[in-house]
Amino acid sequence: MSQHYHSPARLIITAMGNSAAPQPHLRIHAVNIYVRDQDRSLRFYLDQLGFNLAFDARFGSGGRWLAVAPPDGSTVLMLIAPKPGSLEHKLIGRATQVAFVTEDVLAKYREWRIRGVRFGHPPRLRRFKYERPTNAPPIRPGEETPVWGAVFTRFRDVDGNSFALVGFDEVSREVEAQRRALADKLEADRRAAQEIEIAKQVQARLFPQTLPPLRTLEYGGACIQARQVGGDYYDFLSLGRGRLGLVIGDIAGKGIAGALLMANLQANLRSQCAMAMDQPQRFLRSVNQLFYENTADSAYATLFFGEYDDRTGRLRYANCGHLPALLLRRDGALERLDSTCPVLGLFTAWDCPIEERQLLPGDTLAIYTDGVTEAFDEAEEEFGDHRLIDALRRHRERPVHAMVEAIVDEVRRFSPREQYDDITLIVARRREE
Repeated sequence: MSQHYHSPARLIITAMGNSAAPQPHLRIHAVNIYVRDQDRSLRFYLDQLGFNLAFDARFGSGGRWLAVAPPDGSTVLMLIAPKPGSLEHKLIGRATQVAFVTEDVLAKYREWRIRGVRFGHPPRLRRFKYERPTNAPPIRPGEETPVWGAVFTRFRDVDGNSFALVGFDEVSREVEAQRRALADKLEADRRAAQEIEIAKQVQARLFPQTLPPLRTLEYGGACIQARQVGGDYYDFLSLGRGRLGLVIGDIAGKGIAGALLMANLQANLRSQCAMAMDQPQRFLRSVNQLFYENTADSAYATLFFGEYDDRTGRLRYANCGHLPALLLRRDGALERLDSTCPVLGLFTAWDCPIEERQLLPGDTLAIYTDGVTEAFDEAEEEFGDHRLIDALRRHRERPVHAMVEAIVDEVRRFSPREQYDDITLIVARRREE
């Protein structure tokens, strides 16, 4: 080899991914390696070199695309079995001009030799002087010509195709730095994914696990989160003496932040709900105060709380800055249960008037979040409350759980692209006597 550095006319496949590439992205996808038997070569690259199978596709004409890749690389080797007598067939068993770079040539040499890989010679050290470009400034007095080193060897596959295994001083340091950075990133990503999965499981347990039985009311709900965890909340609270709390909330925030606030609100509601039966205003004032004290100044939530009496069919409710609930009467008339007070969590001096409605046999109540009505189609049109009302009317003869499922399905079909907000819906219908 020359004692001066010249840019090698060969492809170097690094044992790590490339450094940050400028936009637009550009990288080498594949290098053709001509072999006699694809299956035999595949076993060599997988079993002896420890490569991964990149893809294996067969064609109706009998052709086969087969590719392998180093475990840390971004470039693949296409293993091609050309027809005998073709020009490509004559390239089998020649120098491929492909070099693999690693930070420890000796370790890789020993590993592959144990696996039966044939090397031309043990790793050798060479040092090279940097050849300055012709247009570079002259060397100043006292300045030394840079010298760099390389450890290299060559090995062959089962068809005699030869490859270089190289470790450069500077490249080795860069490869090791990239390897460690990638390992750190993968570990951080693994921990984050594990924590998200735990949060998802925990939040799933915060939604109703059982439905308190009622004689006169059929009810159900669903929450389809836009992310693995979210800020929408619904609940069914057993308030004692045949009374049920119907709760739906929408936290200002999404993802982990929204989920934490949602858990805080749920804990406040369940811990204070003992006083809801006799003093619903005091109950909600207490929930607001706790939410205000335990969250940041900018945190808030909209909430609809309804208390249904199984004996009388009476619904007492407070709408805390939430979307109006829809009360669809049996005769087709529609009533909107609008906001009765501000949102939770922004004000310490806060009160919530309680209003009442009588649910008659066949009446249907729907409580929902903006993930339902503000779902967009491809033309940027909202699903809207008019479509929700139409769906309630069309599905009103179905069992309540089937209604919830059908309406959520309509929303998701209306907005088939990526979901941007949680979709949460409660439907309750007074049974016919």
